[in-house]
Amino acid sequence: MTRLQLLGLAVATALIAATSAHAEGDKAAGRKLIYTCAGCHGVPGYSNAYPQYPVPKIAGQNEQYIINALHGYKSGDRKHPTMDAQGQSLSDTDIQNIAAYLSSLAK
Repeated sequence: MTRLQLLGLAVATALIAATSAHAEGDKAAGRKLIYTCAGCHGVPGYSNAYPQYPVPKIAGQNEQYIINALHGYKSGDRKHPTMDAQGQSLSDTDIQNIAAYLSSLAK
């Protein structure tokens, strides 16, 4: 193998290890926490009143996407009045548990 191939293999291995290193959440605990999520994200065809846009379905969404989104709302990097309040009320463990549960559901 050439040095470039070895470097590429090393970088790919490091990326795979980094993405799979996060702690897995507790799906059962996450199921108990999503009762407020279902009020908007679980209603077929539901739209936000202002600004007008469809509320995304989060069941079956990628686990890391959910974690990143909730951390974004918690930190203020993502903005939405309802989601800001929801994100700020969650601990890091809550976020992992919610993401584990929601990502385990069928789309």
